[in-house]
This record gives sequence, structure tokens and C-alpha cells, in this order.
Amino acid sequence: MTVVNLSFDEMWDKIMTCDDKYDGLFFTAVKTTKIYCRPSCKSRKPKKINVDFYFDRKEVENAGYRACKRCQPEVEHSPHIALVRDIITFLVNQSKQKLLLKDISDHVGLSPFHLERIFKQETGETPRAYLEKIRVDKAAHLLKTTNQTNLEICYEVGFQSPSNFYKVFRRSKHCSPSEYRTQVSEELMS
Repeated sequence: MTVVNLSFDEMWDKIMTCDDKYDGLFFTAVKTTKIYCRPSCKSRKPKKINVDFYFDRKEVENAGYRACKRCQPEVEHSPHIALVRDIITFLVNQSKQKLLLKDISDHVGLSPFHLERIFKQETGETPRAYLEKIRVDKAAHLLKTTNQTNLEICYEVGFQSPSNFYKVFRRSKHCSPSEYRTQVSEELMS
């Protein structure tokens, strides 16, 4: 089982926004109810202190948690889900590196064309678009929690050029990184 390189706070952000990009990569276990969910579960959100994260379904079940009846995290939805999960884990763990489709296809042992076709069929987007979303998520987290400059964050999350970073960030968040940081700090102040 490959562990995803996400901090507790990053995983917490994913469950608060019901981010389905991370389904299957980790599970949210609620200590008070003894129930575990997918990151995208729409059920009422628990208190942060009552949450543990697990990377493997068997591990969370062995810890005494039962599956949520709403999001059904124990159900596999597709025959390709294990492959797609492996690709997404690779993208998350290697997001700081310059990645080509060939690198990803070499990792999973498929041709680049076949990999892209299956991935797009399952997720609705290409591996490149998915990788950009992961990088933007990490950048947003760093903008919210650090005082690093936009340029430092750009390279920290794996973008190769600032212009591409600004373009992709604006497309995803509908504002520049600086505007995003201002909005987040204003929300925290109020």
C-alpha cells in the first residue's frame, strides 16, 4: 500500500470541501461514531479533534470502524479503480517533479495512450489536468498556511514556470494567488 504525501491539515481541507479527487487514497475515520468515510462524503462534518486518517480500507476496518452508509467507501465503483488510484497516488507523491505522460505510463506499465484513455474515462480529465489541480490545491494550502512568496510556492508545488502557475491557479480558483491569500486572510479575520 502506497502512502499519500499529505499532511493532516491537507487531508482535513479535502474532507471539508468534499473533494472526490482523493477518494480511495485515504479514509476519514470519526472516533466518536466509529464510522469511516471517503473524502468526498457529504455527511455532516465531524470536529477536527475527533478525526483520524487511514490510507488503507482494511486498516481502518481492523481499527474497529464501520463503513458509512451514505458514501459506501467499501464499494469499488469500477474495474479500473485500482489502476486509477495507483496513478493518482503517483501524481500526488510526485507532484513536485516534472512529469511527462511517459513517466506515469512507465510507473503503471501501460502505453501512454491507453493510460490517458482509461484515466479520462474514470475521472473525466487527463492526468495533466488532474496533476495541475493537485498542484493548485497544494499551492492554496501553502498560501493559506505559510508566508512564502508566490514564486517560492510556484516552484515548491512543482510548476516549472511562474506564468503557467498564475494561469492554472486563476483558471482553477478564479483569482490570482495574491488575491486568494488576501481573501483567505480576510475570512480568518472576520
